[in-house]
Parts: sequence; C-alpha cells; structure tokens
Amino acid sequence: SPDTLVIRLLDTDLATTLFYRGLAMGLGLFAFLALRDRGLGPTRRTLAQPLGWGLALMFAISNIGFVTTLAYTSVADTLGCLATASIFAALFSAVFLGEKAPMRVWIVSIVIAAGLFKVGETQESEIDGLFEQFTIRVVDLQNKQFLTEDQIAAANLDISKYDQRKAAKIPGMSMELSNEQDIASISRRANYSVAYLLEKDGEVERIVLPVHGYGLWSTLYGFLALQGDGNTVAGITFYEQKETAGLGGEVDNPSWKNLWVGKEIYQDGAVALKVIKGAVDKSAPDAKYQVDGLAGATLTSKGVENLIAYWMGDEGFGPLLSDFKS
Repeated sequence: SPDTLVIRLLDTDLATTLFYRGLAMGLGLFAFLALRDRGLGPTRRTLAQPLGWGLALMFAISNIGFVTTLAYTSVADTLGCLATASIFAALFSAVFLGEKAPMRVWIVSIVIAAGLFKVGETQESEIDGLFEQFTIRVVDLQNKQFLTEDQIAAANLDISKYDQRKAAKIPGMSMELSNEQDIASISRRANYSVAYLLEKDGEVERIVLPVHGYGLWSTLYGFLALQGDGNTVAGITFYEQKETAGLGGEVDNPSWKNLWVGKEIYQDGAVALKVIKGAVDKSAPDAKYQVDGLAGATLTSKGVENLIAYWMGDEGFGPLLSDFKS
C-alpha cells in the first residue's frame, strides 16, 4: 500500500491524518458508486440503507486501525497486518457462508498433480476426459488395503458422494489421533480415503492421494501424485488453503510445486522427504529428499513437511504404497 510511506512522510498529527484520509476514502467510494449507478440518486439511496451505514462503519474502523497502526509501529508491520485481510475474509466465508472447494476444483487438482495438465497446451474442455482415465479406489486406512466392490458395499459407502472431510468429524467413521500420531495437526482421521490410479497397459503410472495438514493459519487440502513406484513425486497441488498471501500462500505457486517433481519420499523404508529452510544444495547426497522452503513462511513449510510425513507414513498410505515399491 503506497500510502503507508506517504502518511509516514506527512508532518501532521493523528487526528488530522484520520480526517483527510477518511474524507478521501469517502469521496472515492461515493464517486465509484455514482459511476456504477449512473447517477447520484441511486447512490444516495444505497448509502442511506443499513448496508450503506454498515459499509461506512467498516471503512471508518479500517481507516482508524490503519493510521493508528502506522503511528505506533513500522510500515513493515502494518503491511503484515494488511496481508492477513485475505485470510480473515476466507475464514469468514467458510464459517458464515459455508463455502468450500467444489468438486470441479478437486478434478482439476487431481489432473494437475498427476502432471497431465500442460499450461498453454491443455484445454479446459479436455479436463473431464483426462480425469476419466483414472481408476477410483477406496482405501481402508485402518487395515491399509484397497477395498473390493463387495467390501465397499458392505461398508455402505457411495464413492460418488463420499466426503472424507465430513467423515473425519463423525466418531463412527473416523478415529481420534493421539498427540504422538497427530504430526499433521488434523485431530481426527477418516477410516476411509479415496485414491486415484492412472494405469496403462496393466501398469500403474500415477498414484494420486488426498493429503491435508495444518500450516500457520489454516488446514491445507491438496493432492500428492506419485510415480508408479510409489516413491517418486510426480506432482503436488493444494486446492484449499488460507495461508498468508505472498508467503505461505506460495504453496500453490507453480514454480515451487515444480521443485517437488522427481523428489523421493522414502529412504530405507522411512519417510525422508523434508522441506528445508533455504535452498537445496543440489550436489548434496540428500538433495533428492529435500525441497526448498518457502521464504518467510517457516511454519507453513513445516506444516507441508508434516502432512507429507503423516500421510506417507504408517498412519496414512505408507503400508499400502510399500506394495507398489516392491
């Protein structure tokens, strides 16, 4: 926000700054509404309604908070506070509006994680056809096995309607994790999950698995795609997260996600993949088990590392993936 520096350079007291900045914001909003409504009459009626008064109140609170913060702390700290606005907006939309990622986002995320979506090449109309190439399998996370159709029917599961996130909140369909088990900070884990297998000539080429875990501000939901060996990363994507924009929110930056391709999950049977602080030394012997950390987002980076450790470990899909590795 450029006006942080302008306000700092102004030699005025707090009240004067608040008055003139508030006046400028009010006039700017009035002008915008007048242009949108093509006249002053509709604008006056809009502002006279309760919603208009509420909007004015929010602008006033925002202005007072912004200028006061600048008066008592640094520009960097003020901008840090501003960066959280998108996080709270997303959180409020989830809590009060019940918004969550639609199925279409899941489908696109799976196709991207598997490496089938090529930026600039793949057309949106092709996405459904690419997704249809996957075989959907139900995973019993308690017994670490794929379920047969008879077992799915016996468990009274409808794959087309099964929601793993909802199931994790229902005691009869999930298990509570101990502090020792819960390295991804998810509290509960559903008894069943869904895996997406891409097969060719009878061989599994891609294994796409849903993963989630807590970052700094939110639970990150995404998909991890592995090569048919059950060990080499083919891609990763996050379709829902509320991390700080420009910092932890970079988990879905294509450049950072590309760093994961070709990395290996396991070393001597144990999860070895880490998200380190700083950049990976490509000449180091452990480079294939390391991914660059996100700059300025240590806790988000650690959260991603922890969710990989959990879902690829013994409590998650680890025992099942050992069959592919063998």
